[in-house]
Amino acid sequence: MVKLRLKRCGRKQAIYRIVAIDVRSRREGRDLRKVGFYDPIKNQTCLNVPAILYFLEKGAQPTRTVYDILRKAEFFKDKERTLS
Repeated sequence: MVKLRLKRCGRKQAIYRIVAIDVRSRREGRDLRKVGFYDPIKNQTCLNVPAILYFLEKGAQPTRTVYDILRKAEFFKDKERTLS
């Protein structure tokens, strides 16, 4: 099973990549694909929308934190528009 979850990149400051990764892999393990990043300090989000849609259509489950980030970025409103 594939999940969309955060992978920490910053050493001193917390910066996270949003990645599609196998559930059995550890947090810092090898990811299938990088689909965005999140900076909680500057509150910036950059998303690769086609890649996220691809993994969600294939059955990937976002973690609760990633789901909240996508919701704040109004990702699901855009998804409803493209599917309609």
